[in-house]
Amino acid sequence: MRKIRYGNYGTASPVHFWVTSLCAVFVHILLPSLSHAFLLIGGEVTYRVTEGDTLELIGAKLGVEWRSLLKHNGIDEKAILRIGQEIRANTRKIVPKVIDDGIVINIPERMLYFFRNGELRSSFPAGVGMHSWRTPTGHFTVVSKQRNPTWYVPRSIQQEMSRKGVPVRAVVPPGPDNPLGRYAIKLSLPGVLIHETIWPSSVYQFRSHGCIRLLPRDIEAFFRDVEIGDRGEILYMPIKIAVSDQGRVYFEVHRDAYKEVRDMRSEARKVIELRGLSDKVNWDKVETMLKEQSGVADDVTL
Repeated sequence: MRKIRYGNYGTASPVHFWVTSLCAVFVHILLPSLSHAFLLIGGEVTYRVTEGDTLELIGAKLGVEWRSLLKHNGIDEKAILRIGQEIRANTRKIVPKVIDDGIVINIPERMLYFFRNGELRSSFPAGVGMHSWRTPTGHFTVVSKQRNPTWYVPRSIQQEMSRKGVPVRAVVPPGPDNPLGRYAIKLSLPGVLIHETIWPSSVYQFRSHGCIRLLPRDIEAFFRDVEIGDRGEILYMPIKIAVSDQGRVYFEVHRDAYKEVRDMRSEARKVIELRGLSDKVNWDKVETMLKEQSGVADDVTL
């Protein structure tokens, strides 16, 4: 087993994360039927509320559905969070694809994974495109990196501004009102950037116009580490499965936000059968997870 940082949440940061009981040791998983490895990361964490936090923002920081925080902690949706209040969450995830170097982004999962020399260097919650402005899938290359970028507003977004009755802007200079924030990384996929957002609560949501949004502290680390020429891939994988070194089967289901999967139940059966695990899973628990779509990897071993 090896230790991997999950979103750098174990280090000191400007947003003052306070996480305890984090499962810091993640399991390296090898499926014999596949040509590459799978990783499990994350675990049970406790987050302490800081000034300005909302459940949606906490979900963005941890990479979990904010509604699951309500259920997990027995919180009334209308309740006001208290500074210092402890919020429990399960951040366990299956890394969708392991590569030697580069970036993997899974749209339904809203996570970005960064690899270097065959190791998972970091992983971050991400904001992705809304249903009407979908983030595209496919392979890409990092084309450029920009500090304090100028936003040249696409004509389609200018038209949207006009329809909404807001001032139409063709160019937005660097500054606090620039949606690209302080850092932008241009990809070879047309019109797609990985960038900081001035709306942190939009991270781990489907709210962008196709770009990948990261929290300020996460983009700072990622911008430093990523290099021009780095390769990557954007996936659409709402259902994932993996097997631990101990033989435990983990299953993970996310909402099919873009309606790309005709039948989630059939897709789950296909994924499980492809791995040769049909007789090793608890199908009742699989069915429950398909209904809940919590986005948390859970043990479904028979």
